Amino acid sequence: MAFVSQLTLNPLLLNPPRHRLTSKPCLLLSRNSVGIAAAKSTKKFNLIVGARPSTRIRSANDDEWGNEREVESGGDVAVAVEEKPAEPEPAEISQLKKALVDSFYGTNRGLSATSETRAEIVELITQLEAKNPTPAPTEALPLLNGKWILAYTSFAGLFPLLSRGTLPLVKVEEISQTIDSENFTVQNSVQFAGPLATTSISTNATFEVRSPKRVQIKFEEGVIGTPQLTDSLVIPENVDFLGQKIELAPFKGLLNSVQDTASSVVKTISSQPPFKFSIPSSNAQSWLLTTYLDGELRISRGDNGSVFVLIKAGSPLLTR
Repeated sequence: MAFVSQLTLNPLLLNPPRHRLTSKPCLLLSRNSVGIAAAKSTKKFNLIVGARPSTRIRSANDDEWGNEREVESGGDVAVAVEEKPAEPEPAEISQLKKALVDSFYGTNRGLSATSETRAEIVELITQLEAKNPTPAPTEALPLLNGKWILAYTSFAGLFPLLSRGTLPLVKVEEISQTIDSENFTVQNSVQFAGPLATTSISTNATFEVRSPKRVQIKFEEGVIGTPQLTDSLVIPENVDFLGQKIELAPFKGLLNSVQDTASSVVKTISSQPPFKFSIPSSNAQSWLLTTYLDGELRISRGDNGSVFVLIKAGSPLLTR
């Protein structure tokens, strides 16, 4: 180390004058050795204290290690290094992210995307993956931590029950994945909204790090959330069912008349605890490869070749 070398080569330290100590001992350094040691060891030492009889304030810019500030007073010398602020995100990455999120518009999280739109999305994803600012995501677990909202997936069979026309009065409000990097757990959740209530279906899992980019996921249980009553019954003008549009205006009077009864039933169900169920061992394991990660966007690939694009909860990208 440079600091140790200066102490060794300084002739004043090799042959120090033999004086009787009359006060608390301190480290004796010559003016040259202090200057050289401070200059060469700034990277490794945040604070160097030594004897100096004079009072002096000096500041200098160090292009390699940041700003160096030296303050001397009352015989003490202090050399401190100020950290540089975090560099802003490159404009190219920011533009690619915005273009990717904009391309999701009207695709219903990718389930209804056209082949042309899918090709555009794949191209943008490939470009972002090539500029991944986190080459080893599993070594940056705090960055993975938190709730992520699914914005796009190429896995068209993710929700077969919600294919076009199957459940006309039920829609998916949100699909999310919550990662707890301290306890190595993952929760996948789907929130549904209906005319009278909202509910959710989730799976709880644990994960193990298998490589700098890959984690192994083991699903442990599924949970069907207790329905939560909505404020009022909202009946749409029409619904699509089996490819046909059905007008609901003639039924509004009848449906409104049973709203109080239905609400009472939902309130009774809402008082029950969530229903938990086990997951078959054949479907209990999977792996996930994270190919892009920053503070607000994550791109992952599953073992079936599908891709998932998720946005961190609270990110401005969710409002685009």
